[in-house]
Amino acid sequence: MNEPIPVIRDTDHGTARLLPDVDRERAWLLTVDGAPQSYVDLDAPEHLEFEYVRRLGHVVDRAGAPGAPLDVVHLGGGALTLPRYVAATRPGSRQNVAEADRGLAELVGAHLPLPGGADVTVHTTDARAWLEGAPEDSADLLIADVFGGSRVPAHLTSVEYARAVGRVLRTDGLYAANLADGAPFTFLRSQLATFAEVFDELALIAEPAVLRGRRFGNAVLLASRAPLDLAPLTRLCAADAFPARIEHGAALTRFTGSARPVSDGEAVASPEPPDGAFGIG
Repeated sequence: MNEPIPVIRDTDHGTARLLPDVDRERAWLLTVDGAPQSYVDLDAPEHLEFEYVRRLGHVVDRAGAPGAPLDVVHLGGGALTLPRYVAATRPGSRQNVAEADRGLAELVGAHLPLPGGADVTVHTTDARAWLEGAPEDSADLLIADVFGGSRVPAHLTSVEYARAVGRVLRTDGLYAANLADGAPFTFLRSQLATFAEVFDELALIAEPAVLRGRRFGNAVLLASRAPLDLAPLTRLCAADAFPARIEHGAALTRFTGSARPVSDGEAVASPEPPDGAFGIG
């Protein structure tokens, strides 16, 4: 059998590389400009390699009735790791993906095809533009994992964006966003204040070392208009190889402090991570 070889393409937003995993026969790592973006095992779509993606997977597991199909929107596609996971763990789900990099979407479609029967539609367009045109009250779960290079774009961080999210989500729908920051958490705190303008319930999932400001890292922001049942999710995140903690309620209010919500006119991209901040999870 021939060994798989790396695939390298210049796409709309950088140089993408699909790198085979020597330890898993049909597994691939996607990098863009050297930064890890996605990991996919075509034979085991329920396998989530990156720690922050595993936490998003836990959110998927706890959304709605266990195992029931969901209507899911993904802002940011990458190699479609989470759409594959949803299709495998919640058969019958309907999913829409907004991916701004057409070249990347074509590369993934050609070399990492979706499994048969997966109801996943990829829209090659800007995430917010697609969201603002999406039907009202049409999603049970909206997952945002959009990075321009290594930063969350400014237009996906404002109150106006949060209102667009709220318009598309159903009353009991859930928003989950992958963000990245480090002490003094100016960006992360402003995101909490921003989403508090639209949603009644917020929570934050991250490793304790990140929350204590010891290192730069990923944090998953959860937002909902309905009460969040966090106990099962807390147990799942605590049982991971790299355990994460969930902040909620008074502790999250203290963490947010005096941060103010941001509008489109003042929104900025998330901070540039320090060298070596992200690796393979």
